[in-house]
Amino acid sequence: MYKVKHNADGFVSRYKARLVAKGYAQTYGIDYEETYSLVAKMTTVRAIIVMATAKGWSLHQMDVKNVFLHGDLQEEVYMEQPPGYVDQTHPNLVCKLKKALYGLKQAPRA
Repeated sequence: MYKVKHNADGFVSRYKARLVAKGYAQTYGIDYEETYSLVAKMTTVRAIIVMATAKGWSLHQMDVKNVFLHGDLQEEVYMEQPPGYVDQTHPNLVCKLKKALYGLKQAPRA
């Protein structure tokens, strides 16, 4: 995916690119077995806040935007060469993924 970011005055401020796999083409039982959605329950968050308050701990919050790019894959997943990066000497080869990418069904649990 390619995106052009503009300033408030309309001028181009930067160009962004993200490699996204076609996860919609994956088949349950072949390419993946289960999907997960990692979210914290509010009761857990409240319990941590109560513990931190009681023990005098300081709390910090952070958001990891590229967390999916760090997960290792257990299944063998292949994808076509990305547009614009096709090896001209071997245009029919595919890429074997070692890490999860945006769009994969495995991404939230990897």
